Amino acid sequence: MESLRGSLLISGGGLYDPNFRHTVVLIGEHGADGALGVILNRPLDMTVADTIPALEDYVGPGEVLYEGGPVQPTGPVLVAELDDPGLADLHVFGHVGFLVGDLDDDILPHIRRARAFVGYSGWAAGQLEAEMIEDSWIVDPARADDVFTEYPDLLWSQVLQRKGPEYHRMSRMPYDPTMN
Repeated sequence: MESLRGSLLISGGGLYDPNFRHTVVLIGEHGADGALGVILNRPLDMTVADTIPALEDYVGPGEVLYEGGPVQPTGPVLVAELDDPGLADLHVFGHVGFLVGDLDDDILPHIRRARAFVGYSGWAAGQLEAEMIEDSWIVDPARADDVFTEYPDLLWSQVLQRKGPEYHRMSRMPYDPTMN
């Protein structure tokens, strides 16, 4: 399978795993050893300043913290759009990359915008490929505006809508179909 780095994984209608139901995941790395990414549409009810004050200068005051996934749920990951994508610890696509570990303040002037996540999503070797065969995920190229959307709660539906008419019905599917 070709690398999915820089792609969005949109959870399919039949994916009921609560970790990934109605999610849009930005894939930052994908290869023979597995894959990793962050869930883009799971804002938490807390700010970066209240939980990881050291990252506030990178994301801006009052910015909300996001749940990146079930792996290492307390580990911070910063996704940033940079003037120079080579400054990222892990380049994902275009000017977007992941910044991890201790951040150097010298990078701050080069950040156009950034979002902070706790945890990440990870797949062992072959696991994501198996899920793709099961049609658990729909793939679409990532856009910077997806990563930094002002409306993360609508992202899943919006990305499906732009995929075309065959996905319009799915884009209106409620999180819990029994509530329909």
